Amino acid sequence: MCENEKYPINVRKIRISDPFILADQMSKKYYTYAAGFFPWTPGGAKKDAFYALESEDLFHWSMPVKVFDAKNTGFWADRDYWAPECHIWKGKYYLISSFRAEGTYRRCQCLVSESPMGPFVPHGEPLTPRGWHCLDGTLYTDRKGDPWLVFCHEWLQVGDGQIAAVRLAEDLTHAISKPMILFRASDGPWTADFVGKDGAGGGYVTDGPFLHRMADGSLIMLWSSFTPSGYATGYAVSQSGEIAGPWIQEARPLYFHDGAHSMLFKTFEGQLMMALHCPNEPAQKRMFLFEMEEKAGKLHVINEVTGGWYQWARGPAEKWVYQEPCAEKPRFTQE
Repeated sequence: MCENEKYPINVRKIRISDPFILADQMSKKYYTYAAGFFPWTPGGAKKDAFYALESEDLFHWSMPVKVFDAKNTGFWADRDYWAPECHIWKGKYYLISSFRAEGTYRRCQCLVSESPMGPFVPHGEPLTPRGWHCLDGTLYTDRKGDPWLVFCHEWLQVGDGQIAAVRLAEDLTHAISKPMILFRASDGPWTADFVGKDGAGGGYVTDGPFLHRMADGSLIMLWSSFTPSGYATGYAVSQSGEIAGPWIQEARPLYFHDGAHSMLFKTFEGQLMMALHCPNEPAQKRMFLFEMEEKAGKLHVINEVTGGWYQWARGPAEKWVYQEPCAEKPRFTQE
């Protein structure tokens, strides 16, 4: 592991919501993105900008670098810069996120760059349907090589949150199909009607879809919602092996200690990993990293390697966690 002036931030100190990790084969480095990284972003998190961190080992990270600034670009949105994901498509880097302007619905759109560290610039038009309040767009490529945006249709608008998809143009500038609803939050046997801490609200939430082709060829989708005890990640399996489904939900969540908005990636050594944030408390969210395995057609956790659970797990685990920070170094099982 590297620990020097270039990578001074320990993974346990990263406060981040909805972490997405790009394992870039070109640079052999890992990248993650957010509107700001407390306390290192000057002036705190921005409403209309994105920053990136870089790492060589997933445990030690660089200082934040600004990779997109909406000022002077003519970009239409100045708020709700949520859950950025960086995908490589046709040799370029596409940062997909939600965006909103005053008086408008939240929509998902691409930014594009020649480098994972930017600068990114606005690309095309919003990809989610007009009149829909959306978030958490992710890129999926089907077996024919066609690109899709999979996203959440907000529970705030429809009550029972939806996971939906639209097919995209080859250059990712716009959608070329009508939206297709893949499933709803209440389809998950582990989900619960969500009520905020103030007793307001009520509804079934969908968050953070992410698609993964298993080694046996099956297509699964990680997604997040709420159980009676907190935020959780589950997954569904497409019976057709493609985006249209039908999608069959796993009976129990994959992770349920008030941590979710999960995604999968592989290390440069080939280990399948899952990233999520936990706990689901705005001021305390941390990046948790898990070694994963595919076994008998199902996805399983091997081990949480960052040590975040030691102090920060919530939900059913809250009364069991330790009050002092973990002193052991993060490490992979194979080390």
